[in-house]
Amino acid sequence: MQIWTTLLLAVQILSALVMIGLVLVQHGKGADMGASFGSGSSGSLFGATGSANFLSRSTAACATVFFVSTLLLALVSNQASSKAGAGTSVLDRPGAAASGAAPGLPVGVIPGAVPAPAAVPAQPSAIPAPAAASGSK
Repeated sequence: MQIWTTLLLAVQILSALVMIGLVLVQHGKGADMGASFGSGSSGSLFGATGSANFLSRSTAACATVFFVSTLLLALVSNQASSKAGAGTSVLDRPGAAASGAAPGLPVGVIPGAVPAPAAVPAQPSAIPAPAAASGSK
């Protein structure tokens, strides 16, 4: 199974590099505007429209290979993880992360949380009155 994963990864990397090269070789739609005003030649190896069709079709084929190899890599990876026993979803696992408690701590205690302050009496009895300001102008 490791050989298939390596082969798919190599195909994916090669198709990505070829696709990057094909995109960089193509010229944009606005590139012909300068040629129409006389500041360049519009001739190319495949003709005026032939190059765009050839390059765009080969880019589409390369993108298809890239996406198919990506999907196959995801399937192979999912099958390998399910055989290892880690194929259950995070949502299906009963977890301490969902309840906020770490293993070994009492229920309701969140690690790293600041403890609540001690209870403050509702009616303080011995609060001194503010000192009167002397010598006010």
